[in-house]
Amino acid sequence: MNDEAKRKQLRTYKAFATGLFLLMALLFIITTILQKHNGSHWLGYVRAFSEAAMVGALADWFAVTALFRHPLGLPIPHTNLIENSKQQLGDNLGGFVVSNFLSPQNIRPYIQKVKISNFVGEWLDKKKNQEILIKNISDIVLDILNKLDDNTVSLFISKKAAEMTDDIKLNSIVGNGIHYILEKNDHQRIITSLSSQIKNYITENDEMIKSRVRKGSYSFIPAFVDQKIADKISSGLADFFREIEEDPAHELRNLITGKIYEFSTDLKEAPKWEQEFKNIKNDLLKADKLNEYANDIWISIKRTVTEELQQEDSSLKKYLSKNLDEFSQNLKMNEGLQDKIDNWVRVTAYKYILRNTHQFGNLISSTVGNWQGKELSEKLELEVGKDLQFIRVNGTLVGGLVGLIIYTIAHFFI
Repeated sequence: MNDEAKRKQLRTYKAFATGLFLLMALLFIITTILQKHNGSHWLGYVRAFSEAAMVGALADWFAVTALFRHPLGLPIPHTNLIENSKQQLGDNLGGFVVSNFLSPQNIRPYIQKVKISNFVGEWLDKKKNQEILIKNISDIVLDILNKLDDNTVSLFISKKAAEMTDDIKLNSIVGNGIHYILEKNDHQRIITSLSSQIKNYITENDEMIKSRVRKGSYSFIPAFVDQKIADKISSGLADFFREIEEDPAHELRNLITGKIYEFSTDLKEAPKWEQEFKNIKNDLLKADKLNEYANDIWISIKRTVTEELQQEDSSLKKYLSKNLDEFSQNLKMNEGLQDKIDNWVRVTAYKYILRNTHQFGNLISSTVGNWQGKELSEKLELEVGKDLQFIRVNGTLVGGLVGLIIYTIAHFFI
C-alpha cells in the first residue's frame, strides 16, 4: 500500500472509532432524558453502559492522540511523545536492530547460505549481460578519462617516474643484466656469431688482405713471397675464427667470458661507472624532458583506450568478452574456484557486518533523529494508526462493560 491508501484507511478507522463514541454519547443523552420521564430499570443499565463507554473512548482517544500530537492542540505535559522523544526513540530503535538482528548468531545462518559464484557465472554466461557489463565499464572509464585533466595526470606520472628513478642505479642494473646473460651462457651465441662473421669477412675479402700485405712489404721482397705471406695470414685468421666458432670450449671463449665477468663486476662496484650512468640518467630524465615524456605517454594511452572503448568491435572489447566467457565457464564448472569465491564473500561480508554494526545503529538513530518531529509522527501513525484505532474501539466497549458491571453491583449489593 502506498501512503495515500494508508491515509485513506486511517481516516476510515478513525471515523469508525469516533462514530462509536458519538453513538455512545447520543445513547447517553437519550437515556438521561428518558429517565426523567420514565422509571424503567433497563434505562439505568443502558445509561451506565453508554456513560462508561464514553469515558473509556475519551481516555483511549487521549492516550492514542498523545503519542502523535498534543490533544486538541493543548501543550499538556507528557503528550506529543514521539516528536518530543524522537532522538531517544531513534537510539533505542538502532540499538534494538543491532542487538536483535545483527548479532553474530543471527546473521551467521544467512551468511552461510550465500552462494554468489554460481549466480554470477550464470549471469555472465549470457551474451546480453556481457554486452551490458562491457558497455557500463566502457562508459565509466570514458567518463573518467574525459574528466581527468591531462596536465595534472602528466605531472603526476612525471613526478612518480622521477621518484621511482631517483634511487635507481643504472650501473647496477646493467651490470646485473650482463651477469645474468653470462650465467645463462647466452653470450656464447654472440661469440659464435661474431666469429662466423669475422671468418666470412676474411674469406670474402682475401684480395684486400693480400693488397695490404704487398703495400706494407719492402720493395726488395719478391712478390711471390708477399703472396705467400698474405695467403698464410688470410687462411690462418680464417682457421682461427673457425675454431672459435666450432669449439664451445675454446680458450678464447673462456678468456672473453672472464673479461666480461670482470667488466660486469666493475660496472656494479666502480664509483666511476655509477657517476657515469648517473650523468646519463640525469641528462635523459631532466624535468622538462620527463614532463614531455609523461605527457606523450599519457596522451597516447588516453587516445588508444578511448578509441578502443568507443568502437563496437574493438580488440579491447573482444579481449574483455573472451575473458568474461572464460571466467563465467570457470565459475560454473570449477567447484574449487566457486568455493574460494563464495567463502571469501561470506567471510568478508560477515566481518564487514560485524565490524560495522554500530554504524547501522548510528544510521537508524541519526535518520530518525534528523526527521522533523511532525514528519516522524505522521510516518508512524500511517503504519500503526489503524491498529491504534481499535484500541479506541476496544476502550469504548470495555469501558461500557466495566461501567455496566459496576452499576449492576452497586444496584443489587450496595
